[in-house]
Order: sequence, then C-alpha cells, then structure tokens
Amino acid sequence: MFKRNTIPTETSQPVQAVERITSILGSGVVWHGSINGSGGVRIEGAFEGEIALRGMLIVGETGRVTCQNVRANTVIVAGAVRGNITTQKLEIRASGRVWGDVVTTAFVTEEGAFLRGQIRMEETVELDLEPAPESTPSEAATAESIMQAANSIPAVESTQKLMRKNKDEK
Repeated sequence: MFKRNTIPTETSQPVQAVERITSILGSGVVWHGSINGSGGVRIEGAFEGEIALRGMLIVGETGRVTCQNVRANTVIVAGAVRGNITTQKLEIRASGRVWGDVVTTAFVTEEGAFLRGQIRMEETVELDLEPAPESTPSEAATAESIMQAANSIPAVESTQKLMRKNKDEK
C-alpha cells in the first residue's frame, strides 16, 4: 500500500540567502553619493546619488530618494522616489510616491499610492549590476552552519516510524 520514497533526502542545491535588511540610513540623515553592492538597504532619511543594489531596497515612509536610475532586485516604496526605477519587483505602498519611469517584471501597488511616469512590464529585466562579490568568511561560516543544521534533521522515514510508534502506544 505504501511505497518507500526513492528520492534522496539530501540535495546538492546551494543555500539561498533570505532577503533581509543589512543596512539602514536613518531618518534625519542626508546622504549624497552611491550605494552599490549586495544586501538589503532601508532608507528612512534623504539620499541623493546612485543606487545599484543586488538585493532589496526599501524606502521607508520618511525616506526621500533622488536618483537618476534606481537599480535593485526588489524595490519597496513607502516614501518618495524621484527618478527612474529598474527592478525585478516594485511595490508602491499607500504612502509611496514615485516620479519617474519604471521597468519591471512584477508590479504591486496599494490604494492611495502615487506614480507619475510610465510602467514598462518585461518578461525579464537586466539590472546590469556588478558581479556578486565572493562571500566573506563570516558569510561562508553561516552558510556552513545552516547546511550542518539541515543535515542533522531526521529523515522523513525516521519521522514516520516515530509517528507510527506514538500512534501504536495510544
């Protein structure tokens, strides 16, 4: 009636990093320059310059960004952005304001959001970002510990035996 699962329990796929915020530009801070690299950035202050980010960019409710072209994998706008946005996914929240053209593969907006510009939906978007840097030793150690934790989880078969044992005891 039940057939043993022949699919191996271990996979050789690399560990996917969870998108998270790694840097914050706080409210009251005014920054002129460029943000490049990988990771998640949240802007609550004022930023003027260039943004080319492999990761997530969040412009908070108090955030103000002036940039000729914002490029990031995911952009969430709850504040104000003046400039064009090129991204794989754009989300404009109810308090968000965007003045500029958008090129994206996915677009989400809430009621009350503002966009003055054109939206061009594409099947794929090329962000033309710099190559991803090699992982730092601490990132490599974190990935290794995640892999070790995943390997120490009992296999499905062992879990099923334990469940049957508990059921038989009742």
